[in-house]
Amino acid sequence: MPPIALPHDAKAGPTKSEVRAVVRSKLALGPDDHFAEVGSCTGAVTIEAAQRAGRVTALERKAERLETTDRNLAANEDSIRADVELRNAEAPEGLPDDADALFLGGSRNFEAVLDHAVETDVDRIVMNVSRLEVAGKATEAFRERDILEEVVQFQVSHGYELAGATSFNSDNPVYMLVGSATPDADGDDENGGETVAADGGHIVGDDTTLGGAQR
Repeated sequence: MPPIALPHDAKAGPTKSEVRAVVRSKLALGPDDHFAEVGSCTGAVTIEAAQRAGRVTALERKAERLETTDRNLAANEDSIRADVELRNAEAPEGLPDDADALFLGGSRNFEAVLDHAVETDVDRIVMNVSRLEVAGKATEAFRERDILEEVVQFQVSHGYELAGATSFNSDNPVYMLVGSATPDADGDDENGGETVAADGGHIVGDDTTLGGAQR
């Protein structure tokens, strides 16, 4: 699909395109999925989800940001395939009870949101965090609810010309927590019985081997 258009600014900055690509991969949205989002802001993730899912419910507690989401959605209407509902609400209030996938773009009330995800058996959960201390608290919250599948930390750098050569500016690192609250999410998977450990290793039986969860 062509890059999405974001002509309207919410003064908070959209999720970077490279980060959205990883979010998109982890959520693995299909045409039968109901996607829920906490903190739609500019609508960058909302739009990408609406290009793939069957239904999208996007929450934003600030009315002016929700208006930006709506305006940016309209700018991409030709590529939208989902039935999209925007809600001016603060999570977990306003979250649907039948979501297949959930994205948390911020950390406000995240523990209550995770409780809702567990109660409603959300199959795919992705949370982005930019601060190390919050990432630690979020990781513990995922573990306490037995929904953590992996923690990914990555950083993107963009090149620019400097004195006839190329140098790089680095974006802030992103901590991404990925999990599932479906009853069959625990234990062996269909690809040989390996489970991803919270530290990024792979658990096979009683043995743990360190893997490459950090990217």
